[in-house]
Amino acid sequence: MSKTDTSTGKRRDLTEGSIAKTMLLFALPTLGSSALQSLNGSINAVWVGRTLGEEALAATANGNILMFILISFVFGFGMASTILIGQAMGRRNDTMVKKTMGTALGSIIPITILVSAVGWIFAPTLLDLLGTPPSAARLALTYLRMIFIAMPVTLTFTLIMMALRGTGDSTTPLWFILISVIIDLILTPTLILGLGPFPEWGIFGSAFATAVANTLALIGMVVTMYLRGSVLTLSMPELRFLRADREILKSMFSKGLPMGLQMIVISSAALTMLSLINREGVQTTAAYSATQQLWTYVQMPAMALSAAASAMVAQNIGANQWHRISGITRWGLAFNLILTGTLIGVLTIFDQTILGFFLGSDSQAVPIGRHIQLMATWGFIFFGIAQVLFGTMRANGYVIWPLIVMVISMYPVRLGFAFGLYPLLGDDALWLSFPAGMVATAVMGAGLYLHGGWRKGKILPAEEAAQKTEGYRAHTGTSASLRDIIPTTVWKRLPLRRITRLHRRLHRRHMIKKNKR
Repeated sequence: MSKTDTSTGKRRDLTEGSIAKTMLLFALPTLGSSALQSLNGSINAVWVGRTLGEEALAATANGNILMFILISFVFGFGMASTILIGQAMGRRNDTMVKKTMGTALGSIIPITILVSAVGWIFAPTLLDLLGTPPSAARLALTYLRMIFIAMPVTLTFTLIMMALRGTGDSTTPLWFILISVIIDLILTPTLILGLGPFPEWGIFGSAFATAVANTLALIGMVVTMYLRGSVLTLSMPELRFLRADREILKSMFSKGLPMGLQMIVISSAALTMLSLINREGVQTTAAYSATQQLWTYVQMPAMALSAAASAMVAQNIGANQWHRISGITRWGLAFNLILTGTLIGVLTIFDQTILGFFLGSDSQAVPIGRHIQLMATWGFIFFGIAQVLFGTMRANGYVIWPLIVMVISMYPVRLGFAFGLYPLLGDDALWLSFPAGMVATAVMGAGLYLHGGWRKGKILPAEEAAQKTEGYRAHTGTSASLRDIIPTTVWKRLPLRRITRLHRRLHRRHMIKKNKR
């Protein structure tokens, strides 16, 4: 498999070589990054739960749900950027890569600052809407407001890591997540307990430690990218790309918004579920929070393989290597069954011990957590199937129908199951609603993959415009531009073959005039 040196380590060409090997070499660092982040969150949860109590752990559960919603906001635009970057990398168009990166940063960062300020102000209202248990409300507010303060840094860190993966580099994000985790693991107990000269900040110290760790890791990652000359970095003249390119921004909104909405649909359904779970009491909420830590690990292979499928398919579409797409999807599904299935088996065997780390071995919430885990965790096999299929389809900008599938799975299926069967099954209806939604998502996702129109869809508009320009230039071998003499409204409707024919005529006339001279 061919490789090229880049500023950010080794960038793998995702359009050549063994599909299985390429996917593993790309997905494993992404999986490692997720594992480190989850391990960090789990260790922090252990510190919070064991030193500050079940109320504090319940408070972090409520705060983390809202954090997930905010990350969902940038996820869609980050994924659209990743796809644009992946297709541009497949076509070796570095200028499009830089324009996409500049547009993403220049538009998303100001929005995240605004969201951060609004979220800080309305944090009490958000917690009230969640039905946060009164005993955990004060701690949850402290935790949540610190999350909002750190939001611009956290989301920028996430965006740049996704962009790096779009270039085929999944290793650099792994190293800087490792740095962030190490800093966080040192600061969290120090600031919770007030070790040495540091203040005893309790739950605020947990959130503050994470914010500091992400900030330092982001600074280090950006500096490293510049030192190594990453294709994503902008030189002084290229800083003009921070002013959003209209076509790229249109692509990011038209394709990124539905992908972000998918995450928000999941989040809103999770918020509704949490409000139902909160009614069961603080011990059930704490048990659910601990079980979520297990689910974070179980879903890691699916998310890593979905990201790998998107990056690989996007680059192969850009390189016009359509014959590799089905193989990428098949290997993604196979690896999901192996990796996710193995994790579910291991966590099922050792769930009592693991839950005891978060809750204390003698906590009354442990049996509740074990029951939740046994009832629901098996559904993540189907979650992984859906994520790989969606990852393939979204790489060609096919995002509306997956969003519709997600809405159906989360609301009529999951919430309908939970509300409708609660009188019959009690709280088991809450836990069984999770796999019910996941199975529905996988079945409908498979239908879209097999019979949907995602293969026929156009590439993203910004890439299409760039392909038109490069296409006729490649055919004619000249830098003359029709773009300057054709109105924009007409240009956007012209197919590549029509532009090529027009440019050939223009080129022939130019050569005839030149020969006459």
